[in-house]
Amino acid sequence: MKRTLVALLVCASLFPLDGPPAAATPPSARYAAPALRPAVPAAAPGRAPRCATPTGPYQRQAERYLGRDVDGRQSAGDCRAIRRFQRAHRIAPATGYAGRATGAAVRLMRARKDPNRAGRCPDRPERTVCADLNRQLLWVQQGGAVLFDPVAIRSGQPTMETRTGTYRIYRRSRNHTSNLYHTPMPFAQFFDRGEALHGVYEDIYAGPGSHGCINLTWSDARRLWNLLKKGDVVHVWGRKPVG
Repeated sequence: MKRTLVALLVCASLFPLDGPPAAATPPSARYAAPALRPAVPAAAPGRAPRCATPTGPYQRQAERYLGRDVDGRQSAGDCRAIRRFQRAHRIAPATGYAGRATGAAVRLMRARKDPNRAGRCPDRPERTVCADLNRQLLWVQQGGAVLFDPVAIRSGQPTMETRTGTYRIYRRSRNHTSNLYHTPMPFAQFFDRGEALHGVYEDIYAGPGSHGCINLTWSDARRLWNLLKKGDVVHVWGRKPVG
């Protein structure tokens, strides 16, 4: 679907800011992905959350990764296994419900060993950002080596899908602000007619998607900023799943 000129020139998150996060740690030689910490409320202190009985949208993916019977139906055993996984990855509340954050964590873990196993991102001698919209993951590789481990992303919402193709970063703006929505786009790295890699302060697992940009958590966007430079390649493919 064609977009308006405004949507092409400016893209930002749909949701209000939660406020600045804690200071990020200095980047290391290898940019390892941190544990997921979605901005959702945890259980009250001293009270463990109840085990969820409903079946989450990512139940089958969680069952497959955790070695459970893949029937797509929540059981008491499934719930206990998913809760252990959620606690290990600091996903709150750890109720055993396989929601978006749990699905994202499963995709990250499955991708860690070889994110480009399917060969969808070109193996170039130059630094390349690989943005997989199908799995909502991003990593950086060069000459067959992964320089930046996979992290979760949020791409464009329906009717404002992130455009696919191969591009180069043509502008970098560390403290960019949307000129339409007047909202921060920290560590913005533009690669195609207003579409950028940039950080957000809120939960990237919430809502239908961005206005076309590729959203990362604030800390992931900061680490990516420290790694990339103007002229680096950005390769985007796939389509954001519905739901």
